[in-house]
Amino acid sequence: MLTFADVRSAEPLPPAEHTEVTRLLTLGTPGVIVPAAFEEAFYRDGNLPEQLRRLFAPIRPARIDEDALEPLAARAQALIRTSYLMDDAVQIFYRTLARANFQPGARLLVRRPDDGGGAEQVAFLPPGTAALQAVKRVWARDWTFGAVLGRLDDSGSVALETRATLLYPA
Repeated sequence: MLTFADVRSAEPLPPAEHTEVTRLLTLGTPGVIVPAAFEEAFYRDGNLPEQLRRLFAPIRPARIDEDALEPLAARAQALIRTSYLMDDAVQIFYRTLARANFQPGARLLVRRPDDGGGAEQVAFLPPGTAALQAVKRVWARDWTFGAVLGRLDDSGSVALETRATLLYPA
């Protein structure tokens, strides 16, 4: 996990994150990049792929029953929001927020680099529990009815690729 300031000395970022972080750095904005690998570890450590596979097992991509899909998507969102991160991951998140030097009480935007309108806004209070919950709410948006239906239509699967998440002052 990196602060925006760490990006200058780190390995190159994927294009979507690089463009957005470079723009924010140019403006002098402090922030944090939660890498896709962090979200992937959250899914893996919580056994979420298997739980989601079982949850969506009744859905057939060849003939999608939207009435059946809608409550399953809501349950998937709840599963993401209520699943726990491992303690080590939480501590890494908190330490990275501390390195970013956000002022207590500052309003933070939490969003994906490629999602201009889908930001969560949260007040930063150390150690950053509210910010962590906002990150999970952003991750849960990947399981809205529209997002799941889109993946089913595009790829025939509910599976998703994890993506980075950005946190920076509003």
